[in-house]
Amino acid sequence: MRVSDPKVLVGIGTADDAGVYLLRDDLAIVQTVDFFTPIVDDPYDWGRISAANALSDIYAMGATPLSALQIAGWPRDTLPLDMLGDVFRGGLTVLEEANCLLLGGHTIADDEPKYGLSVTGTVHPDDLVTNSGALDGDVLVLTKPLGSGVIATGIKRGVVDDVIVAPAVAAMVTLNAGAAKAMRRIGAHAATDVTGFGLLGHLGEVIRASRVSATIRWEAVPFFDGVHSLIADGVIPGGTLRNLEAASRFTNFGTYDHATQVALADAQTSGGLLIAVEAPMEKALLEALLEEGVSGVTIGSIRSRSFADGPSGTVTVE
Repeated sequence: MRVSDPKVLVGIGTADDAGVYLLRDDLAIVQTVDFFTPIVDDPYDWGRISAANALSDIYAMGATPLSALQIAGWPRDTLPLDMLGDVFRGGLTVLEEANCLLLGGHTIADDEPKYGLSVTGTVHPDDLVTNSGALDGDVLVLTKPLGSGVIATGIKRGVVDDVIVAPAVAAMVTLNAGAAKAMRRIGAHAATDVTGFGLLGHLGEVIRASRVSATIRWEAVPFFDGVHSLIADGVIPGGTLRNLEAASRFTNFGTYDHATQVALADAQTSGGLLIAVEAPMEKALLEALLEEGVSGVTIGSIRSRSFADGPSGTVTVE
């Protein structure tokens, strides 16, 4: 059910990364929640990844995280509580890096371990970045490689080594704070973080909310090493296949094969920001990202929705 209130600046209507509520003319709060089952073997890394992933929604809105509550489900009869302590320690490490205060939380007994955070941030309404502001002619910049979902599945199947895993973990525990700072400074039209719905799924939300269409240049899209080989070997998450099924309804893949389609739909965890900025500011954004230690890559552009694109817009892969 949608909420109708003038103080709700962002609700569920545009499938944005977080909700935004206006407290006063110069201050709004941004709220989000995210949790999931383990995607890596190390509980400390799982905690770090989960925390960075939850914080990412705040950064995607151009906001600053303020406080968090942690959420956990734990099979106390089959896994030691010390391991849960390692998960909590990992999450707290990332929260401290983000200067975000942990105020408490709630843990329940569960047959399957789960961990995540509810995060509250703040933003000046003028600095708010949503997924509904992309304009014709904007370029699309991505700040982290894709393929973490495929690699996580490779970990579960025992078919990847640390050479493949380590760079993905390093990226997933990296906060999107620098990317958010850069896009605020340059003046992004729109942004979203690339997480569970994959690049195509989250871009689909952008084009629907912004009432535009988009083009992705396949050869420009960055991937973690080993991802394409894993896909060729059938190492594909179930969530990625569901993403592809959904994305196929609004994506024109042209002659690109199934493996390419899977790669673009891969379900990410703690992925980068996808930022839409006017073309004349592309260089300035890329430079601002580098100043923040972030490697941004231009992967496509926004275009006006045509009659052929239909009422929901289209993503075309070139």
